Amino acid sequence: MTDFWTQILDFSQAETQRVGTQLLQDFGQAQASEKSDGSLVTQSDQWADQELRNAIAHTFPTHGVLSEETEHIFPDQDWCWVIDPLDGTTNFARGLPLWGISLGLLYKGIPVFGYVHFPPLRQSFHGFWQGSSGLTMPTGAFLNQKPIHASQDALTSNHFFNLCARSISVLKNPFPAKIRMLGVSTYNFLTVAAGATLGGIEATPKIWDITAVWAIVQAAGAVWHPLEPNPIFPLQVGENYSQRSFPTLVVSRADLLPVFEPLVSSIRSR
Repeated sequence: MTDFWTQILDFSQAETQRVGTQLLQDFGQAQASEKSDGSLVTQSDQWADQELRNAIAHTFPTHGVLSEETEHIFPDQDWCWVIDPLDGTTNFARGLPLWGISLGLLYKGIPVFGYVHFPPLRQSFHGFWQGSSGLTMPTGAFLNQKPIHASQDALTSNHFFNLCARSISVLKNPFPAKIRMLGVSTYNFLTVAAGATLGGIEATPKIWDITAVWAIVQAAGAVWHPLEPNPIFPLQVGENYSQRSFPTLVVSRADLLPVFEPLVSSIRSR
């Protein structure tokens, strides 16, 4: 691994663990307020966002930043970090130990690296995804430094599929797998990357919910399937991403797309 990518990985690990250690002190005690989109925010979200933006500005001064809490307009810079300082704020505020810190790195608007740390679980996922970037870089997806890969299992009624709170309408019809609802967009898709589930859907994720996991999921061999016709990436310079959602289906193998996509297709029209 080149010095640049080693620096990227070491920085992401160190900063998410540093911020996560402090967030653990506030876990279950933070007072939450409601944002305009109905989601919750706490002072812990805002503190973590500021800490991560400061760390990026200090270590990578030529890189741009897009973040959930403050910076919503995609900048005109080749390298840009996308931050979700606390994915799973409702879980965090209510004392459920499933929430994380997400950092994604884009090159010319396309994710090439993702790192997501879940302090209560002591789990850290990361991945490198070259895609069409043209970069010379490492490849692979990892959980706590060990390689992971999407499951190749045949679908049975005892395998898992993840829903989000806004996609439960799909249960009006019989579903061929056991349903789980985790309440954290990143973890929803990362369980597919790690081989624990065969698929998952998020009806209204924002760009900071998906950038890091976009790289990790594909590096793990899973299939990312947007439920809208327009491509998500590359992000467009000057566009405000605060209100745009990206309904997405992720499955462990391409042959599962014709199984699950018709069952969740109604999500795309929302």
